[in-house]
Amino acid sequence: MSVTRQSLPAIHRGLSPRKGLALALGAALLLGGCDSLSSLNPFDRPETYKPDLTPPTPADKLYNEGLARLQNGDSEGAAKKFEDIDKSAPFSPYARKGMLMTAYTNFQASKWEEAITASKRFIAQNPASPDAAYAQYIMAMSYYNQIPDTTRDQEKTRQAIQAFEELIGRYPKSEYVLDAKEKLLVAKDQLAGKEMNVGRYYLEKRNYTAAVNRFREVIIKYQTTRHVEEALERLTEAYMAMGITNEAQTAAAVLGHNFPDSPWYKDAYALLQSHGLEPREDRGSYISRAFQGFSRTVGGIIGLGSL
Repeated sequence: MSVTRQSLPAIHRGLSPRKGLALALGAALLLGGCDSLSSLNPFDRPETYKPDLTPPTPADKLYNEGLARLQNGDSEGAAKKFEDIDKSAPFSPYARKGMLMTAYTNFQASKWEEAITASKRFIAQNPASPDAAYAQYIMAMSYYNQIPDTTRDQEKTRQAIQAFEELIGRYPKSEYVLDAKEKLLVAKDQLAGKEMNVGRYYLEKRNYTAAVNRFREVIIKYQTTRHVEEALERLTEAYMAMGITNEAQTAAAVLGHNFPDSPWYKDAYALLQSHGLEPREDRGSYISRAFQGFSRTVGGIIGLGSL
């Protein structure tokens, strides 16, 4: 309808037609707004709520669907199916299997943190299960596959070492122990490499005390790694630069005794000779004590691999 001056409320009759029209339109919009809000309110209609009574998918069906997706190469989709078992049927016989398969499929999809979380949960809820060793292995390998190069922070390397050591300690008869021991050596070699990088840096900067501390870590903690030979030679260098010839001679002597064909021993021997000295072991030195009963068990370094 048209809005005229006479149709406006009495309170607006003293206003200009244009201003009164604006106010009237505003009122109409507010009323329209109220109708819109009412239509959005689900409780403002005489409708009956109907709950969703669709039964959940049976656990065995979810498990089989997960296996089928895994077989088709859909690891992410398989993990979702296995996770759904725990949500819909947490007390079913398939819940434990689904939890382990969740860890495995996440590992296959290179979703390391998800695999670790699922593995930890399985172990916490099923510590006596025959599959607990496998869950521990998946967790350890998930950390292992995240090991960075030696120039970066080695927290994942330390976590991998801890997980492998727990596997070996808790499940010594497990079929995964042999591989865990090999991977453990590789992870320790990585930590030794990090110490060597820092030690070389300090040696170059002539901060000999800091350098010695790094090389000392290697010969005490990581004797079975490939870095131990260089660490002994670097100790010879650092101690000679500090004028502590007794420890320099001991480092060279221990190096020559355990690795007589090492090129690092030739360098240490030549350094001592250039100062009129010979390798000579002081049995009271920490270097000598660190290698008492030492035997070289690593015939090479195994490369980083996968599950």
